[in-house]
Amino acid sequence: MASFLSVCLLFLSVYTADGYLQYTTHRCEFTSSELKDIQLINSYYYNKLELTRFDSRVGEYVGYTEFGVKTAEIWNKNPSQMAQMRAAKETFCQGNVKIEYQNTLPHSVQPHVRLHSTVSPSGSHPAMLVCSVYEFYPKLIKVSWIRNGQEVTSGVTSSEELADSDWYYQVHSHLEYTPRSGDKISCMVEHVSLGEPLVTDWDPSMPESERNKVAIGAAGLILGLTLSLAGFIYYKRKSRGRILVPSH
Repeated sequence: MASFLSVCLLFLSVYTADGYLQYTTHRCEFTSSELKDIQLINSYYYNKLELTRFDSRVGEYVGYTEFGVKTAEIWNKNPSQMAQMRAAKETFCQGNVKIEYQNTLPHSVQPHVRLHSTVSPSGSHPAMLVCSVYEFYPKLIKVSWIRNGQEVTSGVTSSEELADSDWYYQVHSHLEYTPRSGDKISCMVEHVSLGEPLVTDWDPSMPESERNKVAIGAAGLILGLTLSLAGFIYYKRKSRGRILVPSH
């Protein structure tokens, strides 16, 4: 995927008398300004429950509730409405995508990724990895986990994009998992500033706590050798200044 970005427009119809909420979202997800790389998703909600969706990749409406299924069947049988929706990817999305590429991409900043391990707070899994993504702009970003070539969806929790004081953003994604021999786990970051997804592999050869111990031990060894060398040089210099008197 060359980059990841979406354009969202939200239309609300509110009925305040009875406290009901009905709204529709129109979302364009794209990896380039080419029509083939654009996906249109129209979702219809009632009180936070998605009833029906039109996905340009599917090419028709799909219902998610009993009422939504019936609605989708009616809309799919309407040739005029279907023609309008199938053309919306070009008429609605492509123009907005081009504007985003012109105005957003020149000002984007690539993220920095740090992948590390920590203790799982739930205790349900023996291991937890944290993928921390720092200093990116604009805000929209996608962080996912890949295990042996397949995207992981269970055991994953992510924070919201957090604004820094310098106008950049950061986000943190956690993966609880049970280690298995031969596993390859990676954190994949998709952002508009990247030409392709940024993939960071986890190296399980040594736990982070052990790597820290090795680093501290190595630093102590270097310091000890430095002090020993300094003492030896001092001793040699003092020895040169002494006059040895033979004993009788």
